[in-house]
Amino acid sequence: MFKLSEIKELIKLLDQTSVQELEIENEGTRLFIRKPGKTEVVNVHAAPLQPTYQPQAVPAPNVVPAAAQVSTEAVPAQQEINNNLHKIVSPMVGTFYRSSNPDANPFVSTGDKVKEKTVVCIIEAMKLMNELEAEVKGEIVEILVENGQLVEFGQPLFLVKAE
Repeated sequence: MFKLSEIKELIKLLDQTSVQELEIENEGTRLFIRKPGKTEVVNVHAAPLQPTYQPQAVPAPNVVPAAAQVSTEAVPAQQEINNNLHKIVSPMVGTFYRSSNPDANPFVSTGDKVKEKTVVCIIEAMKLMNELEAEVKGEIVEILVENGQLVEFGQPLFLVKAE
């Protein structure tokens, strides 16, 4: 069974992303959230899974062509990336943190040397803190997101000049 606080957190996270719908199953309960636009959730329901369960009819979301979703600001940055720069990307949707707590120093800063197992940040997803490692040896060239920013799956977080 889902707790109300968990559902609220999922709605909040979904509201801040371009993801249009989310379906999660936990302990025999299915949670389905769908939104037609960027800020409004139209249908949230949780029901026990049973062979006779029939989902409610929900209008299809407004679909924006993928070409319309491309940020014009991201294009010049992508053109500047050369072959020896490695992108460290987010493995999940969550909140990006540069340090283990607000009073601690950041894991890494621009100009820092990293190895494959160096922790570069934490991604918080559903109150779980997930450490992200560099996976490459090199130097942090650029940090692409702000501390506390919501990040999406596959979103570039760091640029590393690989050695």
